[in-house]
Amino acid sequence: MVALIPMIIGLYFGKRLKVYEAIFSIVFLFLIFDGDHWQQGVNLLIYLVYEFILTFTYQHYRTKKDSKNKTWIFYLMVILAIIPVAAVKYLTAFPIKSMPFVIGFLGISYITFKNVQVIMELRDGAIKQVDPLTYARFLLFFPTISSGPIDRYRRFKKDFDKAPSRDQYIDDLGTATRYLFQGFAYKFIIGCFFGTYLLPKISAAALATGNANGGLKLSWWVVAYMYVYSMYLFFDFAGYSLFAVSISYYMGIHTPMNFNKPFISKNIKDFWNRWHMTLSFWFRDYIYMRFTFFAMKKKLFKSRIRLSQVSYFLLFLIMGFWHGLTWYYIVYGIYHATAICINDAWLRFKRKHKDKLPSNKFTEWLAIFITFNVVCFSFLIFSGFLSQLWFGWQ
Repeated sequence: MVALIPMIIGLYFGKRLKVYEAIFSIVFLFLIFDGDHWQQGVNLLIYLVYEFILTFTYQHYRTKKDSKNKTWIFYLMVILAIIPVAAVKYLTAFPIKSMPFVIGFLGISYITFKNVQVIMELRDGAIKQVDPLTYARFLLFFPTISSGPIDRYRRFKKDFDKAPSRDQYIDDLGTATRYLFQGFAYKFIIGCFFGTYLLPKISAAALATGNANGGLKLSWWVVAYMYVYSMYLFFDFAGYSLFAVSISYYMGIHTPMNFNKPFISKNIKDFWNRWHMTLSFWFRDYIYMRFTFFAMKKKLFKSRIRLSQVSYFLLFLIMGFWHGLTWYYIVYGIYHATAICINDAWLRFKRKHKDKLPSNKFTEWLAIFITFNVVCFSFLIFSGFLSQLWFGWQ
């Protein structure tokens, strides 16, 4: 907060201190990657050079007259951009003991998402020109580098290129302060209560019950674990996302929110429009929609329903693999894809029989209740606790 004061004063008087902001970010990035994490810092620098080469090579290529006819160059650049994060995910799941150095660094996934987004929008023509300094600031934006939210280059550049008006910035200061205290309440009070106090006790009770029963038997302790873990996951994750958004607002950058009351969702699609929104929207725009358009263009499926189902499974399988190469992350992805396909079938049934089905406050709350429990069970899968129960009972 002390380091933010010069930026706050500058923005209050309508000036963005870009040099100071760059120094501020570099200093705090150094603090993240110092000490035992210095190898991660070196990896970050190497990775940035690599991604810069890809992005600006492709930008230069796009200036050529025949560039639109060679889509394989675009696919090659996207594949090369995601190879580092894919390698990190693989080596995390299957480490090589003889490897003397650290692979990857904190925040590699979020930077990769940003880089792939820029390459795709260069191809679409949505981005005409990438400024190297703005691009470096975009990729290395300190508040969001480690945990998101995932911003978009065009939106970031719009904020970065000019300082907000005084009235707008005063509003930003109020919003930033509110998000900061809300983040503290979420992460260090509510999240801590669920995660540090309740979760270990319930976990131990569930494991003890399983050992006593001598088999994979779901007890009420497992049900309790499901709800407590879900609350912990939300308040912890939403808490540090609020910190990132708060510091961004102090810096005059309107980083998008990551959560919007996800536990009042009326169906699973509504949930994904409220939960980790910047990630779900990124996957929607750059995987789901692009695969759908590609499949429609190539006429891979006769039925639009079948196409959407395949697209959902592709989307959530990739999301599962992105979280990690373990069975429960993959099952988590399959579970959500299945839930969305069932939800789509139900919505089609409702449209067909809308005159025969009731629609009132009770059905609305019932939908919220069902969605909440469907989501909480998915988090139980995601937590890996079922794996602990199984292996703990063998």
